[in-house]
Amino acid sequence: MTPFIAEVIGTMLLILLGNGVVANVVLKDTKGNNSGWIVITTAWALAVFVGVAVEGPVSGAHLNPAVTIGLAAAGKFAWDLVPSYIAAQMIGGMLGAFLVWLFHKDHFAITEDEGAKLACFSTTPAIRKVSSNLISEIIGTFVLVFVILHFSDPSINLQADPNAKVGLGTIGAIPVTFLVWVIGLSLGGTTGYAINPARDLAPRIMHAILPVKGNSDWGYAWIPVMGPIIGAAIAALLFMVLK
Repeated sequence: MTPFIAEVIGTMLLILLGNGVVANVVLKDTKGNNSGWIVITTAWALAVFVGVAVEGPVSGAHLNPAVTIGLAAAGKFAWDLVPSYIAAQMIGGMLGAFLVWLFHKDHFAITEDEGAKLACFSTTPAIRKVSSNLISEIIGTFVLVFVILHFSDPSINLQADPNAKVGLGTIGAIPVTFLVWVIGLSLGGTTGYAINPARDLAPRIMHAILPVKGNSDWGYAWIPVMGPIIGAAIAALLFMVLK
């Protein structure tokens, strides 16, 4: 398996299980309907665990363009590998979103709430205010990337870059699981904590393509892309200054 394929598969699993729990909670007549925020944040954290545990040894399991950019900006990942990693993450995100739709197709069909159906693909803010929404995504992703940059295990190298010593695949899956869980519990209530451009943009594209009724809310779509990138860049800069 190549790092490219690993990022595709890992991100696909992340979105299948992460957006899958949202579908289970918000779509009509599912067994998990209305089971709440704790269920969603816990399953998203465990979805990260699955992606990291399965693909970490091959690609480092970034599963997130913001993580890839943050690691590269901090000098922990090769810049020339960034485009292929992001492409793989976007492909994986689209595949995962398609599988969520396929799995819950009958429940999508009977759910009338278009907002609930969009939530199974991408994030939306609780209170729509551009400045606040952008700040939420910046801070959430800053925490994610800044903490990841402090996880390291020099005994394991990324096959994609023999000089890279830091990455999700080098620290084991459990610490990242708890990190994503606490971000969701503490900082997720304002925007749904995308903290990952591939987690939001790739499924949003699939929402626009698949026969799911409703607006894909493209006017908001730039926030869960730019916010995480800015947050990752700030985290990398502070890490470099403090190290």
